[in-house]
Amino acid sequence: MRQITTFLVSLTVLTGCLEPEGGSGGTVVSGDWSIPINQVFDGGPGRDGIPAIDNPELIAAAEATFLTSSELVIGYYDGETAIAYPHQILDWHEIINDQVNGLSFAVTYCPLTGTGIGWNRMVDGSETSFGVSGLLYNTNLIPFDRNTNSNWSQMLLSSVNGQLMGTEIGYVPLVETRWDTWKQMYPETLVISRNTGHRRSYGSYPYGDYRTNDNNLLFPISNDDGRLDRKERVHGIIVNGKAKVYRFDQFDQLTVITDRFNGRDLIVAGDKDRNFIVSFYVPQAASNTTFQFEAVDEGEVILVDNEGNRWNIFGQAVSGPRQGEQLINTVSCMGYWFAWGTFYPDPEISEF
Repeated sequence: MRQITTFLVSLTVLTGCLEPEGGSGGTVVSGDWSIPINQVFDGGPGRDGIPAIDNPELIAAAEATFLTSSELVIGYYDGETAIAYPHQILDWHEIINDQVNGLSFAVTYCPLTGTGIGWNRMVDGSETSFGVSGLLYNTNLIPFDRNTNSNWSQMLLSSVNGQLMGTEIGYVPLVETRWDTWKQMYPETLVISRNTGHRRSYGSYPYGDYRTNDNNLLFPISNDDGRLDRKERVHGIIVNGKAKVYRFDQFDQLTVITDRFNGRDLIVAGDKDRNFIVSFYVPQAASNTTFQFEAVDEGEVILVDNEGNRWNIFGQAVSGPRQGEQLINTVSCMGYWFAWGTFYPDPEISEF
């Protein structure tokens, strides 16, 4: 069995790296929780010690000279506006509260599990924003909402403590990929500026060798699944409380896989070289026959079906008889293997 390298829970080193500002420090873990309270750890900086960004400043792609081609970004596109949220900024802030064309959402990112998930900020009938609580569960981000101060689990996509405990979050599809891939697909994309109002060493990774050192976990996890390397980035799909993961080795070139998991038919498309994997539910054609999909490499368009529809990386039909329609996105994201193994024990691993 591999040894977990766990730093002191006080994380003096981490606190220094993250340069906390205005945090409460020593966040109190109390009240009723839907997860084991003894597995909730205080990461050190305290509530808001890692400051979320609200209403970020946006710049044009040409102005984002601080980004290298191979850097990862998390992309949002609604058919009208494309925005790139760089990892190098999210590593230091973890949450960005944004509003685009009437949709209020948060980009939540946990650098310790490598998971970036879009959350709808309309919760229980009211718009809210999210902050970083300073707490972690299975080394994963616990945001809190500013309306009720309830705590949420990022990877469980639900509130685990407080007034809203048990409430599920609305999922907003995002795509994680390389900057050059995103810019090629969406040349008119906007980008989050480094002018965040906070002093941070953007472009410098705050966690040392964490991304590459497989034995380096900063906090305990409840289940350590040794079938894959802990820090391998995989695409995980959640269907009715269970998870299945897809590996980049299955996508040496742009490839489309039709699969079935936990009673649902899936389309999974990926490209190892361009560094993306996305997934959707298979729709039913009007004739009650199943769509058939093939890969096509046309910029943002990655799928073509047997009706002649062309679908982009977000599952939007950009041409064909169904132009303007939307495939149903799976609840999914990229993340480190160990995170999928601990949050959704014994996840299925695709073997295509």
